[in-house]
Amino acid sequence: MKLAFTFLCFLLSATSILLAQDGKTEFYKFGKELKDRAKENVNTIGHKINEIDTSYVEPNKFNYAFMLENSNWYEYYIFESKEENPQRLTISPNMSYKLGAYFGWRWIFLGWSVDLSDFFGNKKLSNKKTEFGLSLYSPMIGGDVYYRKSGSNFKLRSTSGIFEDNEYPAIATDINGFSVAIKGLNAYWVFNNKKFSYPAAYSQSSNQRRSAGSFIAGFSYSQHNIKFDHNQLPAPIVAKLSDALKFKEISYSDYSLSFGYTYNWVFAKNFLANISLAPAIAYKKSKTDSGDRILPTLKEMNLDLITRAGVVYNDSKYFVGASMVMHTYDYRTENFYLNNSFGTIRIYAGFNFNKKKFYRSKL
Repeated sequence: MKLAFTFLCFLLSATSILLAQDGKTEFYKFGKELKDRAKENVNTIGHKINEIDTSYVEPNKFNYAFMLENSNWYEYYIFESKEENPQRLTISPNMSYKLGAYFGWRWIFLGWSVDLSDFFGNKKLSNKKTEFGLSLYSPMIGGDVYYRKSGSNFKLRSTSGIFEDNEYPAIATDINGFSVAIKGLNAYWVFNNKKFSYPAAYSQSSNQRRSAGSFIAGFSYSQHNIKFDHNQLPAPIVAKLSDALKFKEISYSDYSLSFGYTYNWVFAKNFLANISLAPAIAYKKSKTDSGDRILPTLKEMNLDLITRAGVVYNDSKYFVGASMVMHTYDYRTENFYLNNSFGTIRIYAGFNFNKKKFYRSKL
């Protein structure tokens, strides 16, 4: 982020200086002036981004932090045919549980975590999953970067419209032949950044002292790839499954613009609760492989949703809390509907240490 600001400031500084010179200024003088002005612009932009109203938000008084965190990844997929008698399949894996230790400097946390299912699960996964998620929070701007490639622990949770009411076939819940890969990024702007603090709710790098809210606007981009072998479903389902649900692969890219509202509620001393909803208008470009043929590329407008919620206790020295970030996507064609959601739930506790020099002499 800082690199991008530096480059922008470099261009602005170079333009203003070139216009002011008569062409005879020596090169070394130009370089020094350019460097000084770029540094000044970086500091100005950095100050603007992190500017807060201290009657509402208290800045972090410490340089470093240590934290233990339990992070849980959750996702589900709903497939539904659009016909006179629609059919529905709901598929999701077991929630994954990780425990990790992290060391923090300002708004950056680095650490290591282990998947608890490797130690306490009943069986090892034949195809290990890969997960990565990073959220950055500052008073004015923030964003998320995520990547997930599924393992092989998906389960058929429920069906609808496939069987008659008097039919109760024995259906095994474990299924093979289903895999997912998702990657994307999301960036947003906080309008009331001086009085409202996302970092107070999600990164423990400041403290919200008075309740406040803000409108937020953002942009996101993601790529989704879903592979499905319907023949791996239980035989009673395969025999009655709609052709609309017999796809082999769906790949789509999602571009969206979001606008929503977020609110920090200080309900007791050192306690904070946050809720954030950002509906998005999304443009999707997709390709579907039904097995015997690849359907034409579709370009659709749909609605997405980004949800955040959190509660935290933070007395500046010690903190404990829980938070959730959830992404929900809709995908529709003439005869098919898909809703997929995924997100993380975090439970954490830690402490700050090494008080900043400015605060050491203060009680």
